[in-house]
Amino acid sequence: MHETYWCEMAWLSPGEVVESVVVGVEGRRITEIRPESPAPPGAVRLAGLTLPGLANCHSHAFHRALRGHTQTGRGSFWTWRERMYATAEALDPDRYLALATATYAEMALAGITTVAEFHYLHHGPGGRPYADPNAMGHALVEAARRAGLRITLLDTCYLTGNIGEALAGTQARFGDGDADRWAARADDLARVYEGEEDVEIGAAVHSVRAVPPEQMHVVADFAHRHTGPLHAHVSEQPAENEACVEAYSATPVQVLHDHGVLGPRSTAVHATHLSDVDVALLGGSTTQVCMCPTTERDLADGVGPARRLLEAGSPITLGTDSQAVIDLFEEARAVELDERLVTGERGHWPAEQLLHAATAAGQASLGFPDAGCLVPGAWADLVSVRLDSVRTAGATKTSAVELAVFAATAADVHSVVAGGRRIVEDGRHVLGDVGALLGDAIAPLHR
Repeated sequence: MHETYWCEMAWLSPGEVVESVVVGVEGRRITEIRPESPAPPGAVRLAGLTLPGLANCHSHAFHRALRGHTQTGRGSFWTWRERMYATAEALDPDRYLALATATYAEMALAGITTVAEFHYLHHGPGGRPYADPNAMGHALVEAARRAGLRITLLDTCYLTGNIGEALAGTQARFGDGDADRWAARADDLARVYEGEEDVEIGAAVHSVRAVPPEQMHVVADFAHRHTGPLHAHVSEQPAENEACVEAYSATPVQVLHDHGVLGPRSTAVHATHLSDVDVALLGGSTTQVCMCPTTERDLADGVGPARRLLEAGSPITLGTDSQAVIDLFEEARAVELDERLVTGERGHWPAEQLLHAATAAGQASLGFPDAGCLVPGAWADLVSVRLDSVRTAGATKTSAVELAVFAATAADVHSVVAGGRRIVEDGRHVLGDVGALLGDAIAPLHR
């Protein structure tokens, strides 16, 4: 199917804003880009600034049910985690399908066209496998397809509750016994989606807390065998670092490096509390680092050294993680604004670099290097942001990117084309009232 779009302004490679751009689409791909061209008859007009599709590089879909339910009283990441386990305990494949569909639709409304789901809620209560051991993974893929997103499903190996401790309580639902049994189940999952353009099956080492070092190579081998992304939670909390050093006489980054987990297809998520050696190992291996600032501040985790990591050689990407909010513009500007708070200086991150992290760098890290830019042959992902809202009014061609990154919110996204399909029009998703979908999916989990 052929479609023609006319963009009032568009952010084109190599990051230049151009006015009056015609974009031709055939099927799922862009076929032509014509800058400074009048709108052809019948073209779909996209007002404001049109960007490539945004990539959410770290998501736990079921955490969306926690929003607003964990904000009372004091506490830490560890007390929040207990609330998260209670939500996980209430889910089954049908409930997860409903919740993930609504959550991914909320992401679509925010301009996200690809999501990386860090998936470890594998089994039923008590750790009993479903009739199809990958039922929960299939629910996530189906949810992404219903919402109109591509998905990188990061099947996550999770074997121990903490270093040297067996899984307990809800954690039993996360485990497969050992890495070889995890890999056998994940191989079955990957075979189902082999050759599917909109699904990438990758792997994750949940953390050094959850995967013993001697079993990490099995997860890395799976990712290499399937040429898929490999992710890991890394140094999110000082307590994690302290336990790792006590057990292995090495930091989490050093453990992952020594066991083959780092590399160009790998992503370290959070990377908040790092030594100089850690930064050098991540950068030297060109391991991507996914920053999740809204979650990191919500859980009082701290501020990671994003700029130092980029300069050391690690591409930076962005994720919504716990879904405290779903807004990649907020994640992007928080990388700069948080560094301002830590250093007392401004200007660490130009808007174009933050937008690159949210688009091309993120898409490439998820196994879609042909997405995240508006060029012929790329995925037809067009995200249009209003430039006439109370947040963005006054934009010009030279200030449009800065306004989008430092002032716009997800609410300013008015149109989303994902893989050639228009899934958001005039701020409304094709599934209808996403707020109602979220309410219906979340309510049963809090009874």
